[in-house]
Amino acid sequence: MSRPLPSASERVRETAAGHGLALEIREHAAPTRTAEEAAAACGCEVGAIVKSLVFAGRTSGEPFLLLVSGSNRVDEELAAAETGEPIVRPDGKAVRAWTGFAIGGIPPFGHARPLRTFMDEHLLRYGQVWAAAGTPNTVFPIDPRDLMRVTGARLCRLSR
Repeated sequence: MSRPLPSASERVRETAAGHGLALEIREHAAPTRTAEEAAAACGCEVGAIVKSLVFAGRTSGEPFLLLVSGSNRVDEELAAAETGEPIVRPDGKAVRAWTGFAIGGIPPFGHARPLRTFMDEHLLRYGQVWAAAGTPNTVFPIDPRDLMRVTGARLCRLSR
């Protein structure tokens, strides 16, 4: 008998279901906090891992969610051009307040409040990507086009 998913993962599943998407959330014994750990657990290349990164506008303080391939780093100049202002990394307490999730398990949707979301075009190179499901050891596969639809993300270039 399988044990129930953590409540944070159930929130992710319910959000997806509200968009007509059934998720297959997998719980791993080993952590999947980093893109490398997640890729090893999922049996995929690092680029197919979705990093859900929260930044804040330096001027406005508005939180932004950037969805980036696990093999890429955010180019802050490109991101600033998309968000309309320079961005900074907030502390973990602010991230948890905005998303309802701790760093290391932040999913791309199901957050405590709506976040303006931007998705790096590199993720469309994959037919399936893997994202965190609300905890440091839960993940789910998703078509990147569905990811863009459910998150309402603006597709753009966030890495070089």
